Amino acid sequence: MTVRPVEPDDVPAVLEMIRELAAYERAEHEAQMTPDQLHGALFGEQPAVFGHVALAADGSTAGFALWFRTFSTWRGTHGIHLEDLYVRPEHRGTGLGRELLRTLAEVCVARGYARLEWSVLDWNAPSIEFYRAAGAVPMDEWTVYRLTGGALDSFAAARR
Repeated sequence: MTVRPVEPDDVPAVLEMIRELAAYERAEHEAQMTPDQLHGALFGEQPAVFGHVALAADGSTAGFALWFRTFSTWRGTHGIHLEDLYVRPEHRGTGLGRELLRTLAEVCVARGYARLEWSVLDWNAPSIEFYRAAGAVPMDEWTVYRLTGGALDSFAAARR
């Protein structure tokens, strides 16, 4: 079982798995990222996204985790927001997902970060069970809000 930081040659496999994840989450039409965008986000002058890949015994890319740093004003330290964690169906149950998540926990501890957090769809029972088994707790009192598309454009332009 190998988990390592994502490398430029991993971009096609990670992008393919992002599309697989989007299909699983019933939002394939929303997965519009290009290879150049992913490469730039991960390996540009000022990377905004970081990642790890999980390799199967045969060396193939079996899963990934993409994340970015957050900051807690209450704790006064950074944290990690896990944007996506995905393990291909044929590799689930092998411990690769746990190792990806554990790797991010290790990054937090090593860097003195206060939190590792993420969102999960409320209907995704297998993922919820997986995260609870790791000791994660839901933030039931918090609701995620999002501005996107036309609403984002309109709100940004409202001051003008």
